[in-house]
Amino acid sequence: MRSITAPALAIAAIALVGGASAARAQDSSRAVAGGGISVAGWAGKVDANEAKAGQTVANAKLVQEGDALHATTGPAIAYWNPANTASGDYTVKATFREPQYMGLNNHPHPYGLFIGGQEMGTDAQSYAYCAAYGNGNFIMRGFGPEPFRLNGPRGEANAAIKKAAAKGDPVTQEIAITVKGDQVTCAVNGTVVGTYAKADLVGAGKLKSTDGVYGIRMGHNTEAIVTGFGVTPASGAAPADSKVKKP
Repeated sequence: MRSITAPALAIAAIALVGGASAARAQDSSRAVAGGGISVAGWAGKVDANEAKAGQTVANAKLVQEGDALHATTGPAIAYWNPANTASGDYTVKATFREPQYMGLNNHPHPYGLFIGGQEMGTDAQSYAYCAAYGNGNFIMRGFGPEPFRLNGPRGEANAAIKKAAAKGDPVTQEIAITVKGDQVTCAVNGTVVGTYAKADLVGAGKLKSTDGVYGIRMGHNTEAIVTGFGVTPASGAAPADSKVKKP
């Protein structure tokens, strides 16, 4: 019988750990009971890979609670009101409260805002988003309509991003995306955590423009209560050609 060497055992152990990590990273999107969109004027679309797996907007939930929007997923999804558009120089911001950190998943998942939405609701839709995690990280990503990345494979950590004290505890992040001149910035809790040239967001396979619909971006299997959602002119800019519709 062939003997198994120590190096071979070590490699096998690493493969098992790697496989377990991959399984955690790819946890399946669940379906939310009573899902769908019940906020007047709002729409949504799940990511293309979610749709291929049979997920639909009905498997996530967006409801209005007073002045807040309460999103629970389900599949990764974008939510928007087509009346909410911005162009030129502007800032879109909102506060996201994750009521139970990792309450619906086995590792951190993100939530945030998107801008530059074009052809929303179609297979050709494009937008860029900044989203935070309750572990102190953020990601800057987009669809054009294929996914594209603006920061590291797993995002970046920043001291300005709040960390939940423990699994199941609440954590709150104020997120803002600003378009001004030839730059786009993402700020979390009042601190700029990422700055990008507009040329890195706009072009073939990316956005058609930073003008367009703005809305909410939710990762899969997560929950957030969203308040203060809206748009203002970027600091020092002339008023943006923008519309704000409260939930």
